[in-house]
Amino acid sequence: MTQTVRLDAVPRLGPAFARALVPTRAKDATVPGHEVRLERQRQDVTRLADYCRVTGFTLRDTVPPTWLHVLAFPLHVHLLGDPRASVRLVGAVHVTNTMTQHRPVRVGEPLDIAVRAGHVRSHRRGALVDLQATVSTDGALVWEGVSTYLATGMRAPGTPTDEAHEPFAPVTPHARWRLPATLGRDYRRVSGDPNPIHTSKVAARGFGFARPIIHGMWTHARALAALESRLPERYSVEVNFVKPVLLPGTIGFHAADAGGGWDAAVTTRDGAKPHLRMRVRP
Repeated sequence: MTQTVRLDAVPRLGPAFARALVPTRAKDATVPGHEVRLERQRQDVTRLADYCRVTGFTLRDTVPPTWLHVLAFPLHVHLLGDPRASVRLVGAVHVTNTMTQHRPVRVGEPLDIAVRAGHVRSHRRGALVDLQATVSTDGALVWEGVSTYLATGMRAPGTPTDEAHEPFAPVTPHARWRLPATLGRDYRRVSGDPNPIHTSKVAARGFGFARPIIHGMWTHARALAALESRLPERYSVEVNFVKPVLLPGTIGFHAADAGGGWDAAVTTRDGAKPHLRMRVRP
């Protein structure tokens, strides 16, 4: 049985990120075996309104599913800041994200949030690890999500995997979005994610980017917000993060009906290449 550690307050992200920046000589990918949990958490409506403004959602009585990921994210950082974790969240690549909304979550509902790490496996470029989050209210599961990270250069048990993705056919964007240089700071404010590659040219160049890149979860949220009025009350969404988006920049968005769901992509401004691919299913 997985041990559960109950936290008294939301972990501070600054110190956790500082720990995550400390280099590790470990070659084997390891993660803690326990779950971390916050109970009866109240949502900050002012922050939620700011989040909706930055990501394109409409402020409603119910919250976007990507907002619930934001509330769980400090537990991601806290868990991988544990001394038993050799995988560092800073420097790891967020490759996929899946989430399921089992029912709409209201703004005023107190939330129980839990996160655990697991499913460490080999990849041709390193090791993959899943951070599994759940949100419950009054004992009922209302949302769950899995964030998969690639720790490049690390080892993990098993045969290396490199799942093939469907070829991307160029599309004509239905919309184009201009992203200002300040967007990384705006999303940092509403998400609490202080990773400097999103706001600092020096840090971005240190990780191989010509300019700061926008958070993948902003791109995810913005794509989902574009479909907001067409989404059912219960659905799952799968996202592959294909190519980082540099700031400032212009990107395209395309969506196609998929028999009750949606296949969507955030692309280069001409629609030739994807930055993100998304599947929404009831």
